[in-house]
Amino acid sequence: MSRLAFPALPGLALATCLLGACAGPRIASVEPIDGVISGQCHTDMARGAVGLAASDATVQRARVDSDSTEVQVVGGDGMRQGGANTPVEATSGGARLTIQTGRNNAITGMSCG
Repeated sequence: MSRLAFPALPGLALATCLLGACAGPRIASVEPIDGVISGQCHTDMARGAVGLAASDATVQRARVDSDSTEVQVVGGDGMRQGGANTPVEATSGGARLTIQTGRNNAITGMSCG
């Protein structure tokens, strides 16, 4: 006569639920709040990206926040243009956001063109 281990089933159900919770949230796509990108670049809304790593997600978020249809990432001399006391100057105009990066792929500045 064999016995089935029914007391193990509640533990198995708990483990399954806990593992399902590890899947994590899905990252939302990068879209403008109003649903429209005008194509006229404005860096004033994207200056918060200065100092962050220039990952694909950060670059695309800065493009959308600046209202640009194009983005270009260029390497710089590593000197940060802005800081807590001297923010990066806001620029506007053109359809392209240009992001300058320094050492360690950190965003050091941005401009419109």
